[in-house]
Order: sequence, then structure tokens, then C-alpha cells
Amino acid sequence: MSKFVLLNARLFAVGADLTGASNKIELSSEVEDKETTNYYSNGYQEVIGGLGSAEVTAEGQWEALDSTKVDNASWAQLGGVGPWTVCPDNAAVGDVAYLTQCLRSSYALGGSVGDVAPWSGKGASAWPLVRGQMAHPAGTARTSTGTGTGVQLGAVTAGKRLYAALHVLSASGTTPSITARIESDDNSGFTTPTTQLTFTAATAAGGEALRTTGSAITDNWWRIAWTISGTTPSFLFAASFGIR
Repeated sequence: MSKFVLLNARLFAVGADLTGASNKIELSSEVEDKETTNYYSNGYQEVIGGLGSAEVTAEGQWEALDSTKVDNASWAQLGGVGPWTVCPDNAAVGDVAYLTQCLRSSYALGGSVGDVAPWSGKGASAWPLVRGQMAHPAGTARTSTGTGTGVQLGAVTAGKRLYAALHVLSASGTTPSITARIESDDNSGFTTPTTQLTFTAATAAGGEALRTTGSAITDNWWRIAWTISGTTPSFLFAASFGIR
């Protein structure tokens, strides 16, 4: 991925796609430096890494009166923990994505007379920040059971985990339900897929993040799959995953 101008950054916060109401998205990550300087440090400070943290901040144009709008979503999420996914450039399958569990820690709105009504907000990480890829695009409606496109994320070594975030953006129909899962295999054809994570069945907009146990997984191909039920069901959802 070469240099580019920020024109299509994407932000998914729990069950809301905030891209169309955002004109600034910033993602930061840091690790505390803990001093371990001693008499063998040769006159220089010595440090080791302490606790890690990450933060997502965003701002844009205020909208309300619909569960998909930034005001409704922010008030519903304030003080709660859920999955956030940030994509620097588009959100097609395989595009770079950063995902974590975030505490919706702040939300501000309002400005000066004559301004386009603004908002700003922040999510503070409650899980590690993971650099991964998109597993499912937000703009593709799903009406029946199916599988997504495979992505070669790589194997999970012992002590690391596969992290995944699901953002159900809308649900329609009579008693619609979607149960999504993350599958792995050792080949791009997924001839013998293994389910590694299963999300809670969703019947409305919302989100969930899951991670594996920390055991090694030798499969190196990954995809999302889903089971849909109900009468004329239709779902829009985005999903991301990565290894850390």
C-alpha cells in the first residue's frame, strides 16, 4: 500500500457505521515505559515496556433521530464496551483494518452560530489494539446463509490470539437472526473448515468482539461465515479480524 490521501477512511463503532458523519478519525497506541535504571546501566536510563493502551478519536457532522445516526449511537454506547474497527482506506475484504474493544468514554456536541453542527467522541481500548484485515464489507446485504472470501492472515502461534469484530449495522424482515462465525483452514478453498469463534445470534443492530484462547492454530486461511434465518431477512454487517 503506497502513500495516499485520506478520502475514504472508515469507522465502525459497535452497530453503527459512522463514516458518513465523520471528517476526522485518529488512532493512537502506546506502551508505558517503566524505568529500570541501575548501577549497570552505564549512565543511561533503562526502560522496559509496561501496560499498553490505544485510543480512537473522531469528529464530524452531528445527526440524530435514527439508531444509525451518530447521536443515537453515541448516547446508547456511552459508558459501554464494544468493538470498534478503523480502516484507513475503504473497507473491502482484505483491506487494512485496526480493531479493538473500546469503552465509549466521551461524546461532545455543539459549536458556534453558523457552524455545521459538530460532534466529537473518543473510545478507549479495553482490549489490545490489533492490526488486521477486513473480513466482510459493510455495503453488501446478506439475505441467506453463506460464507465470505478467504483471507490469508497466517497461522496463530502459541501465546497469540485471533481477534475478530462483528458490526451488525441493520436487520430487517420478520424475526431475522444471524449467527456469524470465524472459520480457518490450511488452504484457500476451505475444503475442511474449522470453526474457531462463534458470535452470539443477532436480531438487531449491535456488535461483538471475540478472541481465541491463546493456543496455537496452524491454519493460515481465515474467513467469516454466517447462518441467517427468518422471513425475508436482510442484514448489513461489517467484520474484521487479525492476529496479535
